[in-house]
Amino acid sequence: MRIIRNNNILDWIQAYAVIIADNKEYLTKLDSDIGDGDHGINMNRGFKAVAAKLPSLADKDIGTIFKTIAITLISTVGGASGPLYGTFFLQMSTTTQGETELNLDDWISTFQAGVEGVIMRGKANVGDKTMIDSLHPALQALKESQKNGLDISDAIKLSAHAAEQGMLSTIPLLARKGRASYLGERSIGHQDPGATSSFLLIKVAADCWK
Repeated sequence: MRIIRNNNILDWIQAYAVIIADNKEYLTKLDSDIGDGDHGINMNRGFKAVAAKLPSLADKDIGTIFKTIAITLISTVGGASGPLYGTFFLQMSTTTQGETELNLDDWISTFQAGVEGVIMRGKANVGDKTMIDSLHPALQALKESQKNGLDISDAIKLSAHAAEQGMLSTIPLLARKGRASYLGERSIGHQDPGATSSFLLIKVAADCWK
């Protein structure tokens, strides 16, 4: 696969909505350990609402798709997840307005815009035990794949692997952001729910676009 088209984006988000529904209780359990216990519930509510809007976006450009996802998440997802995931997709929409297909260079620019938006919104960095611990390694893997001349499907497969390693790296970390940071050392030994849902987002893309 060398080009991501608007229908590929729709397939990805539809599949992610299903994965979130399937993992709702798992994500909620992770969040119950170190947070409010609502990450799975909130994400499922948001992506159910997103999935309901996807059919109306079939003939829209990628920027419009991402912007609609962003607005829907911000308006329906509670807690920190809505603003953070909403910002991720909103920033991705800024680089894809009017576009109906993306090559690997485009995807990297788009993904980077999303990651930088989350960093700016959440004021978090790698090692703070947040979704950035999955997203940032995934971005670095995409850039490395670009240097090595890989196509999009292989690049995203490697980025999903990097995101998984980043997710697992949160287990021994001390949380420095969000509700988990209130626990201090008790946050050590738990996998971050936001890093987990972020890994799933990239893994679903890799599965859909292989």
